[in-house]
Amino acid sequence: MSLQLDFSTLTLQDALDLAVLIEKEAEERYLMFVDQLGERYRGDAADFFAMMARNEHCHATDLAERRRLLFGDSPSRVTADMIEDVEAPDTGRPRQYMSPRHAMDVAMDSEVKAYEFFEQALPGIRDPEVRRLFEELRDEEAIHQQLLKDEMAKHPATLDPDVEPDEVDTPAM
Repeated sequence: MSLQLDFSTLTLQDALDLAVLIEKEAEERYLMFVDQLGERYRGDAADFFAMMARNEHCHATDLAERRRLLFGDSPSRVTADMIEDVEAPDTGRPRQYMSPRHAMDVAMDSEVKAYEFFEQALPGIRDPEVRRLFEELRDEEAIHQQLLKDEMAKHPATLDPDVEPDEVDTPAM
C-alpha cells in the first residue's frame, strides 16, 4: 500500500474523497478478477467477486453522495495516484478454478487491510470530523469482516480448485 497524503492536514472533504477513491479502487479490482476468472456457475469465485464489486460500488456511491451534500461540486484535492491498494485485493491472488472459499479469503485479507489502514491513520488525524469518519469507516470494515466470516462458515475451508482434477484444462504439449 502506498499513500502520498499527510493525515494531519486532511479536511473532511479530503477524507470523503479519499474514502470514495478507496472503494472505487476495490470495486475495479474485483471486476478485474471477474474478467480474469470468467463466471462459470452461480456461486463460483467470479460470482463472489462480482458481489464484492457491487458492495464496493454501493459504498462508494453512498460516500460520494455524502460528500456531494456537504461540499457540492467543489474540486477534489485527492487523486487516485495518491493511493494504491488500500482496500483493493492483491492482483496476484486469483487463480483459475479457485473455490468460492478461496475468493472469500482474498476478500477477507482486503477487509483486514482496510481496517488496519484506518486504524493506523487515526493517530495522525487532527480534525475531529475526519477522526469520526475514519473511525466509522474502520468500524464498517470490522462489520464486513464478520459478514465474511459468517459466509465462510457455510463453505468448506479449502483452497483446492472447485472442479475435479480431470476437468482442469491443461495446455497441450
